[in-house]
Amino acid sequence: MSSLTISNFTKRKIYKRAIRKVVREIRDILNFEISDLEINFVDSETIHAINKQYLKHDYTTDIITFNYSGDNVILEGEIFISVNDAEENAKRYKVTLEEELVRLIVHGILHMLGYDDIDERERRRMKRKENELVRKIWRENLRGSIIYDS
Repeated sequence: MSSLTISNFTKRKIYKRAIRKVVREIRDILNFEISDLEINFVDSETIHAINKQYLKHDYTTDIITFNYSGDNVILEGEIFISVNDAEENAKRYKVTLEEELVRLIVHGILHMLGYDDIDERERRRMKRKENELVRKIWRENLRGSIIYDS
């Protein structure tokens, strides 16, 4: 990996080493390179502001991905993950917050690799790949090593 930056702008403590491991495993499975990738953990207010400013959507969301490279093999971009929205997702889908964060990282990287969830057919394709990767990465390897409470 050339450059992977992980920033945490929330009150949650996030193990950056575990996030790096998640990204490395995704990279190894899907066979891509990273030129410059930033993963930012933010709150709902921050992601709402980003969503409004850059995408003209006046609501919060769990993840926003910006692909600056336009390349689906050598990634350069930013991923913003709302930990607050991830917590809500985790409750709704009855998974841990950590598993949901892994799912969102996978989701963001899949977007950067050209997967899309605009229409139903593409959404199903992306969701299948997402589920496959979460099973491999989370359930087989990590199990609870991403966040800790202070």
